[in-house]
Amino acid sequence: MSTRLRLVLCLVLLASGCAQVAYYGQAAHGEFSLLDRARPIDDWLADPGADAGLKAKLARTKQMRRFAISELGLPDNRSYTEYADLQRPFALWNVVAAPALSLEPKQWCFPIAGCVNYRGYFNQTAAQKFAMGLREQGFDVQVSGVPAYSTLGWFNDPLLSTFIKYPDGELARLIFHELAHQTVYAKDDTQFNESFAITVEQAGVERWLQAVGNQKMRDAYVQFEGRKEDFLALLLKCRKQLAANYASDVSDAQKLQRKAAIFSALQEDYQQLKLKWGGYTGFDRWFAEPLSNAHLALVATYYDLVPGFRALLAQQKTFPRFYAAVAKLAELSKDERHRQLDELAKKGTDVNSLVTMSE
Repeated sequence: MSTRLRLVLCLVLLASGCAQVAYYGQAAHGEFSLLDRARPIDDWLADPGADAGLKAKLARTKQMRRFAISELGLPDNRSYTEYADLQRPFALWNVVAAPALSLEPKQWCFPIAGCVNYRGYFNQTAAQKFAMGLREQGFDVQVSGVPAYSTLGWFNDPLLSTFIKYPDGELARLIFHELAHQTVYAKDDTQFNESFAITVEQAGVERWLQAVGNQKMRDAYVQFEGRKEDFLALLLKCRKQLAANYASDVSDAQKLQRKAAIFSALQEDYQQLKLKWGGYTGFDRWFAEPLSNAHLALVATYYDLVPGFRALLAQQKTFPRFYAAVAKLAELSKDERHRQLDELAKKGTDVNSLVTMSE
């Protein structure tokens, strides 16, 4: 185990209660095991036994990373300079929970990452066991596989077998997204962090496809983005219906009945959407578990602040200036930074004047 990993683990354990020791232990062991599997990309490219398709993908990721550094101003470090074959479908599994009659996700707080709306496990069985305990407490719960995550620069995140086969546009998007998390991070504000990373990934892929993409790559990405937007619109529609249901004056029993009907309609609407897509099944795994509030609890987390960040990027014109402005927002209180981003989205107000007025 690396000296840095030992140090981080010791600090975390010292800051934790006994009940958390086992959880942090599995997290440290899982991270170490993942890093231990990683080998430099150049070693894979020189390996005569390595799959030719894998080598082609790895070679393209080197170009994506160079673009991220030179054109997007993202960190120039050792992240994504290595590749690890995990021999499992996901890097880890996230557990998300919400009350039976609310879309407000349960939070867990950690010494390094702060408070987040999910709890990650490197072992699927452990994630499902924890989820079972939450269900017994009356929570709606979703366990979902996660192909990639960021250690926020604490370690050199490698490329993983869980996402290396993505289409090139999606692979570039993921790399830009995870590197963005290393650029600016506001503790205890998942919504801010994810919306920022999504803004970087979207703008980054637009520029990357324009610079190096061919028409086939552009068409594939546009098609994927169109399907994702359709699916997101479906989820937001369902979320709005559920929120109205939970805020109504009817009895809890009636709310639960209405909740079941809304989720049933979501299933039917999704089948219609798949017909429109020609049978595309890319979102089927989202329905792997019975639908619940937990499925929709984080939808707003990832997208609500994106319009404000897009407006800010347009104002700042370059990525370094954009990152500097975002870093200033990250120094503000959570409520204030969200207010300013909402204002940017509505009016296009200059963020520099907003920050100055708040200081």
